[in-house]
Amino acid sequence: MNTDTQKRLAVLIDADNSQPAIMEGLLEEVANYGIASIKRIYGDWSSDAMRGWKNILLDYSIQPVQQYPYTRGKNATDMKMLIDAMDILYSERMDGFCLVSSDSDFTPLAQRIRQEGLTVFGFGEQKTPKAFVRACDRFIYNDILRQQQAPQDSKEPAAPATATTKKLNANDLKQDTRLVNMIRYGIEDAADDTGWASLGVVGQKVANSNPDFDPRNVGYKKLGELIRAMQLFEIDERPMENSPAHNIYIRDKKRSR
Repeated sequence: MNTDTQKRLAVLIDADNSQPAIMEGLLEEVANYGIASIKRIYGDWSSDAMRGWKNILLDYSIQPVQQYPYTRGKNATDMKMLIDAMDILYSERMDGFCLVSSDSDFTPLAQRIRQEGLTVFGFGEQKTPKAFVRACDRFIYNDILRQQQAPQDSKEPAAPATATTKKLNANDLKQDTRLVNMIRYGIEDAADDTGWASLGVVGQKVANSNPDFDPRNVGYKKLGELIRAMQLFEIDERPMENSPAHNIYIRDKKRSR
C-alpha cells in the first residue's frame, strides 16, 4: 500500500455502460479521494458507438483499450477490463480502484479488490444492480456527475435534469423512509448516553452500511445541510478549543421527547 497522504487510484471505465457527459464530474470526484494514477477506458473503438468518447480522451489523458467483440452476445470488453484490473491489483502499486460501470458483472471484481484491503469507488447509473453497489466502499450515481449543459464544442445535446438532482423539500425528505431510517440508525449507533452524536461520525457510519448514500442524491451538497432540511433532528454547534470552527452534534427529536 502507498504510504503517501494521497491515495493512488486506478480509474477503469466501461465505455459500453458509461457516457462521455460524466467525464469532467467523474475526474473531479476522483480527485476528492486521491490521484488518478491510471486512467483507462475499454471498448471497441472501431464502432461508431464510441464516437462520443473519442472526442474527449485526449482532453482528459485517458488511455483507450481496444477490445473487439469476438462473439455476438458475449461482452469481451468486460473480460478485458477484469483481467487488467487483476493485473493492476497484483502489481501492488495502487491504493484503490474507481470502477465506472452500471454492469453487475463487476460485482465479484469489487469484492475481490476489497478482500485485498484496497478501497473501491463505484460510479454508475441509478439502474445499477444493488449487488454491485453494495460490493463497493462508496458508490456515486452518475446523475450528480453528469454535466447539465454540454460543452459548446460538443455535438451532444445537454443532459436533462433528473429527479435525483432536484433539491427535495422537508416534506419530501420526511416521506423518504429509507433515507430517514439511515440517518436515525446512524445516530443511534454513534450517540452517547444523552442521544447526541457527532455529525461526522454519523455520516461515516451511514456510508459504511449504505455505499450509495450521498446528500447530493437529493440535492444537498453536505450532510449538515440535509440534516437541517429534514427538520427531524436537533442540532448543537459546539465551539472547538482554540479555534473559530465548531463541532456539530445531532440528536433525533424523538429522543429529546
